[in-house]
Amino acid sequence: MRVLRAYLVFAVVGPLLAAAPKVLRISIDGAIHPITTEIVADALNQAQKQGASLVLMRLSTPGGLLDATREIVEKMDASLVPIVTYVEPSGARAASAGFFLLEAGDVAAMAPGTNTGASSPVLMGKTMDPVMRSKVENDTAALLRSLTSRRGRNSDLAEEAVRKAKAFTDSEALKNNLIDLVADNEQQLLSKLDGREITRFDGKKQVLRTAGAEIIDFQLSPREKLISAIADPNIGFMLLVIGVLGVYVEFSHPGLILPGVAGAVMALLGLSSLAVLPINWIGAALILLGFSLFILEAKFTSHGVLGIGGAVSMVLGAVILVNGPPSVRIHLTTALAVTIPFALITIFLMSLVIKAQTNKVLTGLSTLVDEIGVARTPLSPEGQVFIRGEYWHAIGSSEIAEGTKVRVTGVHGLTLRVEPALYSEEIPKGG
Repeated sequence: MRVLRAYLVFAVVGPLLAAAPKVLRISIDGAIHPITTEIVADALNQAQKQGASLVLMRLSTPGGLLDATREIVEKMDASLVPIVTYVEPSGARAASAGFFLLEAGDVAAMAPGTNTGASSPVLMGKTMDPVMRSKVENDTAALLRSLTSRRGRNSDLAEEAVRKAKAFTDSEALKNNLIDLVADNEQQLLSKLDGREITRFDGKKQVLRTAGAEIIDFQLSPREKLISAIADPNIGFMLLVIGVLGVYVEFSHPGLILPGVAGAVMALLGLSSLAVLPINWIGAALILLGFSLFILEAKFTSHGVLGIGGAVSMVLGAVILVNGPPSVRIHLTTALAVTIPFALITIFLMSLVIKAQTNKVLTGLSTLVDEIGVARTPLSPEGQVFIRGEYWHAIGSSEIAEGTKVRVTGVHGLTLRVEPALYSEEIPKGG
């Protein structure tokens, strides 16, 4: 009888346990860029393959690139799995481009103490002329209206986040119908979502089942982990500059090996980090000009003018290197912190190399050139001279009397070519 009861309980409860809904959680932290697009696409594909009933997209971002944001919205629109966007933890924000992602969710939610909005477009960090600003604002406002109207949210107020850069707290967003829920944490959010009917982008109705849901974190691939770690343009710029310095040290001091290998790896990682971002080639040219001026400063006497010019050029190039809003550009503090030490080290190393190349050779027969000695026999034109405590066979440029001071003008094998020296020149000791 007990066995039968156990069997009946398992038969009833077992399928319910096995059917516990899965929620795939993906976090978007930091700036939005092309790597974010790739990560979101992989997460949505994984959610579909694993049969997840919901994707929970956690947002904590200052914004990012508009093109990347559009691509993410397109992928969210095409997702077969419902998406809940949730701004958390307390103190987080979904600003600028993050506001678009928040509104793109089938359900938009925020945690207490968070904020969103302030979505006015910024073009390359410059002030746009009225016509261009109008075009960009109209374009982004139309995108936002499309997102909010299909979700039944406040399109007019959402548009003000673009045109007037308005921002909203969680309570303001909820009160003005910009979001659907405010939840203290994820468990409370899932509890509020259970049984909620939503309308997908294609117009279909769907009831969410999230009671007892198992939350699974999206796992980044090794490639995505690496690129995400260095995707910050500030890190990419530092890696690039340090890598170039390492390669230069190897070229100026051959045989060290480690600086060259490590420098090459770091430089390539820096380039790969910056390559995913829209590059301003004027900025790249200014950075190259800075490198060139540092080298010239070590070679020519400019009293620091070339070095200062190189530093200014490199800082300006770094600041305008990335075309995009402030959240994806290289900070001025980073540019200064990297450029000044790099300039000093590069000029110092280059000056050592140039000094070594221009110094007089201190070994070999060629070092005898310009040495002063004494003719020990008459040179007519051949004879012997005494230089550096040694007797040498020499050929004079003219008749030279014994005891005359001579200067070495050339070395051919073990024979010296000499000429009479000026009386003011010093006779070597032992001569």
